[in-house]
Order: sequence, then C-alpha cells, then structure tokens
Amino acid sequence: MTRPFLYEALPMRVRFGAGSLKSLPDEVRSLGLKRVLVLSTPFQKDLAREVSDQLGELSAGVHAEAEMHVPIESAHRAREVAKAAGADGYVAVGGGSTTGLGKAIALEFGAPIIAVPTTYAGSEMTPIWGLTEDGQKKTGRDPKVLPTSVIYDPELTLTLPVGMSVTSGFNAIAHAVEALYAPDASPIISLMAEEGTRALINALPPIVKDPADAEARSDALYGAWLCGATLGATTMSLHHKLCHALGGTLNLPHAETHTVVLPHALAFNQPAAPAAVAALSRALGGATDPAQRLWEIAGDLDAPRSLAELGMKEEDIDRIAEETTSRSYGNPRPITYDDVRGILHAAWAGKPPTANPAV
Repeated sequence: MTRPFLYEALPMRVRFGAGSLKSLPDEVRSLGLKRVLVLSTPFQKDLAREVSDQLGELSAGVHAEAEMHVPIESAHRAREVAKAAGADGYVAVGGGSTTGLGKAIALEFGAPIIAVPTTYAGSEMTPIWGLTEDGQKKTGRDPKVLPTSVIYDPELTLTLPVGMSVTSGFNAIAHAVEALYAPDASPIISLMAEEGTRALINALPPIVKDPADAEARSDALYGAWLCGATLGATTMSLHHKLCHALGGTLNLPHAETHTVVLPHALAFNQPAAPAAVAALSRALGGATDPAQRLWEIAGDLDAPRSLAELGMKEEDIDRIAEETTSRSYGNPRPITYDDVRGILHAAWAGKPPTANPAV
C-alpha cells in the first residue's frame, strides 16, 4: 500500500540538450529581463565573457568572483556590483559556487536567476541558499532564490576535469540518497532519485575513460538534474549536515567532501531505511550493500576516500561532531555524538563504511 504523501512541484523551467546555450537570449527575453549580470568563478571567467558577448545589449556585465561556500563578504560585493550595474536578473554560469552566489544576490533583491550549470552540483534545482560567516555555514530555504530557468547544455561539461566530474557526480548522488529516506519523501521523488543515481553511476566510468564522450556527458547531466530536483523537494539529513559543517567550518572542498562522507553516512542509515536500500540496490546493478558499493566505485574511479587527504586534521573530529549534533533534524536513525564521532573518524581515516562505526 502506498503511504500518504505530499508532493509540490517547484515552479521553474528546464531546457535540456546539446547546444541549448544558444537559447539563452530568448530565455532572458521571455522573462522580460533587460539587463542581466553574468556570474562565474574566476576559473570560468572566459566562459562567462563568451556568454555575456552572446547576450549583447541584454548583458549588464560579468562578475567573476564566485567562491566556494559563498562567504558573506563575497555576497556583499556581488550585491553591490549588481546594484551598480542596474541588473534586473542574473545568469549563473558554472557549478554550485556560482549558483550559490546568484542565490545570495536574489535573497537580497529577489530578481530572477537563470542557471547554466557546467557541473553536476544540483544547486540550480533548489530553493536552498547557503552563506558562510565567521566559520559557520548557514542555510535556509526561500522560493525567491530558486532559479526561474535552467539551461542544461551537456557540451559545457566536456571540459570539466575528470576528477571534478567524478566528485561532482557523487555530490549529486548524495542528494538522491538522502531524498530516498527523507521524512518528506514521495513516490515521485523516489523514482527521480533512483533514476538519477542509475544515470550517474552508469555515466561516470565512461567519462573517466573518455572525457569527451558526449553521450556519457549527456547522461550524467540528466542524472544530475534529477538528483538536484530531489534535493529541492525534500529535507536533507545526516550526510548534508556533516558536509555543511565540514565545509563551513574547515573550508574543505565541497564535492570532494560529499564524495568521502556519502558511503559512511549511508552505511549508518541503511539499517533504518530498507526502502532506500532497495532502490539504491536497483540503481547500482543489484548491490546488496549500496554504501559499500559506492565506496568501492569511488576507489575504482580514483576519487578521494578520506577526509585526511582533503586537509582535515584528526583533532578537528570532535569539533565537527559537536557542531553536527548541536541542532536536531530529521534522520531515519537516531544520532548521538559518539555515532557522529565514529562516522567522522572512519571517513577521516579512509576506512570502509560500516553501520556501527566506533573509535
């Protein structure tokens, strides 16, 4: 019997397909926008300038200063630039850092965002914003930061480095995993989560073998879209709380942190989430232990598997455990400080995931 659920579709438009970036000027006009500020990281400044040139008189310029975890100082600068340029909308070209900066501006001014993802982050599909201030990452939900339109052009991911492609893909899979056992999960979201995981897991090995594999790149971006949509529609649990603490407090790299933590958080929750385990087993080709299988795949694809290699020190474990357990949130299995400390120690040391980690 299907249990009762609530499903609310997010109000946004998605345009998917190779070469779809060409539709950006039409997308801007369809929203009634006159001057949009193009956002990116410094690394993707050249692409942002190409997009600005494509927009012509519709562009209010380029602001290529997006940073990981959206420091509050970066948000203030971007808001000032947007105001000075008279921008009535924003085009976020890049990954989660750039989309996050667009959301930080929209949180203040409420203008529309058009997201043009070049990674598999998924932030473009959510009304979730995040800002880091004084070493703590604060997050929230607000409909006005949800991108109005998203243009998924797989051609823009062809130059995404292999290592970043893998960790970005695992970042997206993490959204789907937690959506499967979220307290507000629904049959529609669970279908999207399973399909998104399957698409990414099947696409990542071919991308590692041939980064220019257009079919695999398209499948990965499709999977990332579905996984991002599940993040926007459900409540995240232990995994995301751990990653927010690790990123905001220690400034660890976002996608890599998700990649390392995911198998450990999932292993801890698997005993309390049989339906999620069944869905992930199907998505992973029949794996009886999805957490262990994800850990093995990460190793096969040469992804990081320890927080130590990302720069975390062993003495940081207690600090992050305290922060992660300082507030209550939904999780399929009750959480204690010792549980989180054990999970963090296993992830720090690069040990195989286990349902009952102990230090």
